[in-house]
Amino acid sequence: MFTAWVENAATGIELLAVAIIVGVIVFATLVYSSRIISQRADANTYAEYRHQVARALLLGLEILVAADVIRTVALQPTLNNVLILGLLVVIRTFLGWSLVVEIEERWPWQSSREREERLAKSSTSPQAGGRV
Repeated sequence: MFTAWVENAATGIELLAVAIIVGVIVFATLVYSSRIISQRADANTYAEYRHQVARALLLGLEILVAADVIRTVALQPTLNNVLILGLLVVIRTFLGWSLVVEIEERWPWQSSREREERLAKSSTSPQAGGRV
């Protein structure tokens, strides 16, 4: 009985992750499309859309990792399954890290202040087409 309950809980958590990813992407796409159709889109519209999609994927990945941990640790804690879980966690961690870089638009070792200074320099340099 315990195994069935844990299996159902892990499956439910995976379904929740998929629902969050799909739901946020559909909602963000509808908002993005409506802004374009109604001609209310500006320079930040696409960036906001990308950030919403990236956040949905990041949250979904974290929830999927939780489901995998529950399933592996509670149901089948064999060495092979733990190694597979470790590989999945490494891959999903890399994907999550990449999404955070995409959302924050800076490397983790850069402060947000450095990024703002770099952007300010590039927008005012003659090579970038900005004003001096």
